Amino acid sequence: MTEEFSIGPKLPELVDRIVASYRSDERTQRIDRHHLPSRARIIELTELLLELVYPGYFGRQDLNTHNVGFHVGELLPRVGNLLFDQIYQCLCYQDEAEGKTGGDRTPCDRKARRLTSEFLEKIPEIRDVLAGDVQAAYDGDPAASNTDEVILAYPGVLAVSVYRLAHELYEMDVPLMPRIMTEWAHTHTGVDLHPGATIGLNFFIDHATGVVVGETTHIGDNVKLYQGVTLGALSFPKDERGRLIRGNKRHPTVEDDVTVYANATILGGQTTVGKASVVGASVYLAKAVPAGHVVALRAPELKVKPATREALDAAVEPTQEDQES
Repeated sequence: MTEEFSIGPKLPELVDRIVASYRSDERTQRIDRHHLPSRARIIELTELLLELVYPGYFGRQDLNTHNVGFHVGELLPRVGNLLFDQIYQCLCYQDEAEGKTGGDRTPCDRKARRLTSEFLEKIPEIRDVLAGDVQAAYDGDPAASNTDEVILAYPGVLAVSVYRLAHELYEMDVPLMPRIMTEWAHTHTGVDLHPGATIGLNFFIDHATGVVVGETTHIGDNVKLYQGVTLGALSFPKDERGRLIRGNKRHPTVEDDVTVYANATILGGQTTVGKASVVGASVYLAKAVPAGHVVALRAPELKVKPATREALDAAVEPTQEDQES
């Protein structure tokens, strides 16, 4: 058995140096502050919310018509307590960040209780919207066997489901928590949906990986995105001190019934893709598209030749003729 490592006499000096580094830069430490939401608890809450909105798919699976009411009756208080605690922490955290350091946290408590009740009341409505998203995924993918497969296996559906829950909290002005929820989904699915984005009904992300939807994006009903699509900002305006100006519409608008194919990039707050339009694969778009139009790149010229030694060499090192053509 190897001997246990010991820092030895250097320990006090190293402790002092590390603590000094804490004091030298407040951006990477939280000392002498009291309120911070728990990432671990918010992830736990997100998983419980998925169990609540998709009964029988997440968490307990032996549900039937006789025990489902008892299950929800047991689950709701757990969700409510956890949700209240984390909303309370988020609100108090925001007060601390804004310099409101008084000891009375009664306003945070009251607001957290109200927001928790309002959110829980929205669960049936959120479920109705998610049912449309699940159906859109099934209808939009011929490889889907049924909606069970869509709920259990599709990363795009998971990302959209977490987004729908987080978006409600974002609309209630709950700080931090919505972003923690969607970034958790991002790490699991490869889909980066900002909770501030506005997304209509029956939304489907096919294959999912690499999709980015920015905070001020507006997406209409019955929109389908493929993998690698970016709905992003064209530029970031700054004030006279060089700081980013926040709150402006920076991301595009995608109207109803639009399909955007793989790896397309659509940028800018003034960019609108009109109703029932199609944006082809790998398109870069930073200007408006009228309704009912197709945007596509001209297909590259491909050459198919017998696999001779010369052809293989040319594929690696193009000839003068290939370069000129």
